[in-house]
Amino acid sequence: MAQDSDTRSGFVQMLADGINALGDFVFSTINIFGLEVEWIVAFLALPMIILTLYFGFVNVTSFKRAWRIVKGDYHDDSADGEVTQFQALATALSGTVGLGNIAGVAVAISTGGPGATFWMVLIGFCAMTLKFAECTLGVKYRDVRADGTVAGGPMYYLERGLKTRGAGWSKTGKFLAWSYALLALPTLLQVAQVNQSFEAVAAVTGIDSEPSRWGFGVIMALLTAIVIIGGIKSIASVTARLVPAMAGIYIVGALIIIGSHITEVPAAFVTIFESAFSLEAGMGGLIGTIIIAMQRAVYSTEAGLGSATMAHAAAKTNEPVSEGMVALMEPFVDTVVVSTMTALVIVITGVYLDQSGAAGISLTSTAFGSVISWFPWVLAVAAFLFAYSTIISWGYYSGKVWEFLFGGSNQSMNLFKIIFCVALVPGAVFSVSEVYTLMDSMFFLMAVPNVIGIYLMAPELKRDLKDYLARLRSGEIKANT
Repeated sequence: MAQDSDTRSGFVQMLADGINALGDFVFSTINIFGLEVEWIVAFLALPMIILTLYFGFVNVTSFKRAWRIVKGDYHDDSADGEVTQFQALATALSGTVGLGNIAGVAVAISTGGPGATFWMVLIGFCAMTLKFAECTLGVKYRDVRADGTVAGGPMYYLERGLKTRGAGWSKTGKFLAWSYALLALPTLLQVAQVNQSFEAVAAVTGIDSEPSRWGFGVIMALLTAIVIIGGIKSIASVTARLVPAMAGIYIVGALIIIGSHITEVPAAFVTIFESAFSLEAGMGGLIGTIIIAMQRAVYSTEAGLGSATMAHAAAKTNEPVSEGMVALMEPFVDTVVVSTMTALVIVITGVYLDQSGAAGISLTSTAFGSVISWFPWVLAVAAFLFAYSTIISWGYYSGKVWEFLFGGSNQSMNLFKIIFCVALVPGAVFSVSEVYTLMDSMFFLMAVPNVIGIYLMAPELKRDLKDYLARLRSGEIKANT
């Protein structure tokens, strides 16, 4: 439902051209065994696989333990931090569970076919380990201030963590930390969330013009300002309520549709699996599907981006590894569960076969509406809330990056909040391909220094994991009774 270049103002078209040029640069390809592969996609896929093997499939062996930690079985009220481990998870989930699952999956299927779902889930499974690694570091090297507030994220663990390896590593750590911060700063442009929530609203109201898109952006900016002024405690309070409610509404709707087509579910899985390994378009087509899935999975899980570490760093715990285990649940909920449900709805209803041009959340809305005529209205509300919760979470993330670069004075942070909210306004005026090109480009770039640092600190993480598990087995760390 995006506008074409003939109906847009010259200013908007100029911005769109700039976005496409950025995407061409970031997603340039390299030739591997005769196949053109986007180098940055391969760069992010490798650590997910390598670390999963290196840490002995911690994403599987520690999953049950992670659930106990989230429930509060090991909660310590005296520990440093600002929010509970559940609230930290909810805040991080609000930045991942959302339009990446509703719209991102639809984009993957419409461009890469149903098989993209299989690769998204597989990548999401491996992403659990990468999320564990970065969030463990986020807590271990966070900055706890005298007033009890916390600052954390790749900016801190890249600099502090590598500095502990000796004087020769100090400059490397500082370079990676500042590189990350500078590359992460543009992520304050949360245009994809505004864009796709507007598409959901426009799909059910029929209101779609450039003035209405600008107006929607203004409304979203004002609502965001109300929450982010309150800081992490305000954000955590909102997301701890919004995320379960939003996910519940969406999942119930998906289950109703899947249940009404229960006999078609096996065939849908067969379609997904066969499409995942289809060579009808040649090996290049298969690689292309995997790349599309990788892009959408990274955007959906945010594994490797380091963003979620800023929320997890605020958790009340003195055990960094325990928070890493909490964090590994994010990609599972986000990609393995919710995204699979979205894919099943789209495949079962067959809307992906329609060549009318629907993509993104419009495709998902059509799929739900084909079974439950009024559900697109519910989806529009859920999409709005998903987008809203993601935006306020990224308001916190971007704020921490801003604080690292420009200082945390009241004047500096107030300026950031104004810029962050104003930057939301033009989000709805771009096409779905343009907003995803912009967000993918920024996300993938900021992951580069973060992933390099995680590779360098992987042996340290492995020792910490081994020590934590040993103390659990010995009884030194006891569950609350």
